[in-house]
Amino acid sequence: MAFVTPTVVVVTVVVVLPILWTVLLAFQNARLVDIQGMGLLGDWTLENFQAVFGSPGFWTSLWTTLLYTVGSTAGSIALGLVAALALRKPFRGRGLVRGSMLLPYVAPVVAVAFVWEIALSPQFGIVNEWGAKLLGWDDPVAFLSTRSYEVSLLGLDFEVPLALLTVIAFETWRYFPFAFLFLLARLQAVPDSLEEAAKVDGAAPTQRFRHVLLPQLMPVVALLCVLRFIMEFNKFDDVYLLTGGGSGTDVVAVRVYEFLTARFDVGAAAAQALVLAVILMALLGLYFAFFGRKVQEESS
Repeated sequence: MAFVTPTVVVVTVVVVLPILWTVLLAFQNARLVDIQGMGLLGDWTLENFQAVFGSPGFWTSLWTTLLYTVGSTAGSIALGLVAALALRKPFRGRGLVRGSMLLPYVAPVVAVAFVWEIALSPQFGIVNEWGAKLLGWDDPVAFLSTRSYEVSLLGLDFEVPLALLTVIAFETWRYFPFAFLFLLARLQAVPDSLEEAAKVDGAAPTQRFRHVLLPQLMPVVALLCVLRFIMEFNKFDDVYLLTGGGSGTDVVAVRVYEFLTARFDVGAAAAQALVLAVILMALLGLYFAFFGRKVQEESS
């Protein structure tokens, strides 16, 4: 108990008490100017949740959050897997290349978001400059301020959520080093004899990946899916810095911030945060119920 007590005290003060206070605020009419004088047991009400569920755009923002989370999680893990497979074998300068892979993840988010804004700018961005010279774009594209963009492919015209896809691409680029580190460490631990035996038996590279490497990576991939899903579902700073939540990128975390800063409604912001946490727990429960056992079976 003597060894555990300091950790319990820190976790209680830093984690448990703020969570409990958020839950209490979610059921009270709490304004920012009144919060200092409020007691723990005030007038309980469900009006905050009615305001959250009845507010315009809530269900749209929830759907946007799911698309953003799934796309960013899948993209970062897939790109991290490609990078780990490409850099697992020794070659000259491998250490330098591996270290450079971490730059998007360790760089300050404000700096990298500013670089992306400049690069994607329709007035002086290098992406539009390359697009005009190499791809023959007639007009510059405002990647971060265009809600939908018409694309022609194989004679078909369809609309794509350009700003949302751009934010997902940013998240994929920024957080693939996180998956890269996990996957590379697991790949380094796979015995070479397994691949050599499969190669002797005539297995193609894709077969060696599917039947030798992928089963070894499944526990790590499952862990990454959970961690990245939690992080992306609550993500606020990247989206807010790039688009401010506009142009179809209004995720729930940005709405919580707007309820708090624009309306000064602490109770409604706490209620929306609580709804976000409950939805996240439900989605993670479904994941563990339907996919957790399957991952364990494939990795065993």
